[in-house]
Amino acid sequence: MKASKLLYKPVGLTLGAVSGLIASALFKQAWKTLGHDEDAPDATDEERTWGEVVLAAALQGAIFATVKAAVDRGGATATRRLTGTWPG
Repeated sequence: MKASKLLYKPVGLTLGAVSGLIASALFKQAWKTLGHDEDAPDATDEERTWGEVVLAAALQGAIFATVKAAVDRGGATATRRLTGTWPG
């Protein structure tokens, strides 16, 4: 394994945790903006409809994937600027 890849591992893990926190906050805000309850439904929440559960899951997945991609790409770009090599 390349040294740059090994050195990037802890950075990547930290960025992953940060992106999860950012995505979670964005999802909560988006869910409230759509006019729903404070908390998104769980798949096993008996009092929520199928549509509500599936909408929440789709929205959450889209937000998490987008934020993760943006943070990962930003981290890799910053690493290349600092070290001259791409971490991947």
